[in-house]
Amino acid sequence: MAVRTNEIGLEKTDYKGRPTTLCQGCGHNSISSQIMSACYEMAIKPEEIIKLSGIGCSSKSPAYFLSRSHGFNSLHGRMPSIGTGAMMANHKLIAIGVSGDGDSASIGMGQFVHVMRRNVPMVYIIENNGVYGLTKGQFSATADKGQTLKREGTNPYMPIDLCMQAMAANAGFVARTFAGDPTQVKELIKAAISYQGTAVLDIISPCVTFNNRDESTKSYSWGKEHETPLHDVTYVPVREDIQVDYEPGEATEVQLHDGSTIVLKKLDHEYDPMDRAAALDLLEDSAAEGYMATGLIYLNTDQESLVEAKNLVDKPLSRLDEGQLRPSQESLQGVMKQFA
Repeated sequence: MAVRTNEIGLEKTDYKGRPTTLCQGCGHNSISSQIMSACYEMAIKPEEIIKLSGIGCSSKSPAYFLSRSHGFNSLHGRMPSIGTGAMMANHKLIAIGVSGDGDSASIGMGQFVHVMRRNVPMVYIIENNGVYGLTKGQFSATADKGQTLKREGTNPYMPIDLCMQAMAANAGFVARTFAGDPTQVKELIKAAISYQGTAVLDIISPCVTFNNRDESTKSYSWGKEHETPLHDVTYVPVREDIQVDYEPGEATEVQLHDGSTIVLKKLDHEYDPMDRAAALDLLEDSAAEGYMATGLIYLNTDQESLVEAKNLVDKPLSRLDEGQLRPSQESLQGVMKQFA
């Protein structure tokens, strides 16, 4: 059988990364798969992409897709700064930043806001699971009020809605989706890549390990309280990815691995994502009524990007030679005369 290739002659395997070390069934792995599929179908050269991340389970994800691309794993919450610098140096690259709810909604909230205020041309994916998975399951800033975890007790705080925060920061592209809806995830990633500014994708990505309330004697919580460990060993069971398929305008209830449920409602064809007031109303209504609206929530195609605001030349700064980057001796003398 002939190997299938895209328009630039690359196979799907050309977009793969290293084997994942995340838990089996983790929604982050599904998101990585859809990033690979989106780039393959859009016929983007992997070498034209830069992957960016901070710290956390989500920030490990870029290792698992596009191994031929550029990449930078930065400090906790600092991914937007690295992305801004990369785009200033070479705005011809396609930036895909992967962050988590802890990385963006807690330590990185300031940078999250400013990267959108500047409208840096990048895809900003938040793999949102409501817990700090890498540091063993503490509540994150997006955890639901009243949510109970065995180790942490009950969360007393209201959650941060990252889509609402993105709207307040004047983001021009705001979307929310669920890792278990791969078709929608892939299409939103394609749209985000095509956007000429900061495109925020809040992707609900269930944690199969820590975000559970299992009371069974065969559960992790019960076992950890009663065992006498000989070694520090963690076992994570194999679980299937959660998949959903439902029509625009419909709501569906999805049961997660821990037995809890979330209600998803897909935006219908009559919804206008270019109406800012309607987008804000939608986020308020969905929070009040207890459902999660998924799809493209807001789009502003007239917003000036960082590249336009800084009037960058067409050729990336990283590709200019020294003579083009440095001011001439005459121009420096002219500046000095102003202070004489």
